[in-house]
Amino acid sequence: MCLSIPSQVVALHPEREQVTVDTLGVTREVSTLLLGEPLTIGDYVLLHVGFVMSRVDEHEAAESLAYYRQMLAADDEAESGVAPC
Repeated sequence: MCLSIPSQVVALHPEREQVTVDTLGVTREVSTLLLGEPLTIGDYVLLHVGFVMSRVDEHEAAESLAYYRQMLAADDEAESGVAPC
């Protein structure tokens, strides 16, 4: 199963057909070759194996990121055995 976390475009590299994205604080360069439409800084995208597969709207990205952060918090809680206050 593949879980795609929305990533925000933070830099454009049109000469290489790439963008730099931020995924929960981790940045990486990814290819835009499969997208077929221009991106702008601030856009949210979904990735698969280093390629931008689709653009998602900001509201949808925010909801997905909130759910993902909840899962991370629950996982951290389960590992530590301490419930948050």
